[in-house]
Amino acid sequence: MSLNVGERKPLGRLHQAALIALVLGTAGTVGLFLRAGQHTPRLLLLLMGIWVLTPFAALACATRFSTRWSTLTRGTLDAVTLVVTLGSLAIYADDAFAHRTVHAAFVWVIVPPVSSLLAVIAVAVAAFVSRRRPR
Repeated sequence: MSLNVGERKPLGRLHQAALIALVLGTAGTVGLFLRAGQHTPRLLLLLMGIWVLTPFAALACATRFSTRWSTLTRGTLDAVTLVVTLGSLAIYADDAFAHRTVHAAFVWVIVPPVSSLLAVIAVAVAAFVSRRRPR
């Protein structure tokens, strides 16, 4: 399916912004995670690091395989990538610098599955809607 000229530029800019945010967000998350876990045993830090980076890896894989998806679904994926990346970074930065809770690990445990769930729901709804639209 080919995009017309009017759709190509905005989607291209959104896609580029999503890719940049994904790379910078992943790097920022790693830095904040290492800062928050500086006194954590190495094995636990490794396992938690995999857990925390899973949504970013899933979004990167989805972006890689989204070339045949509809314009609406790809645009939704790019928008969700921006929201998840910036939202996660904001939450992690708040936890790393404010330490408002006694159970600091809670943020690092709950944000990845919530982010993943948000992305799956948004992309699934967009895919469903795009299939129901007349071509």
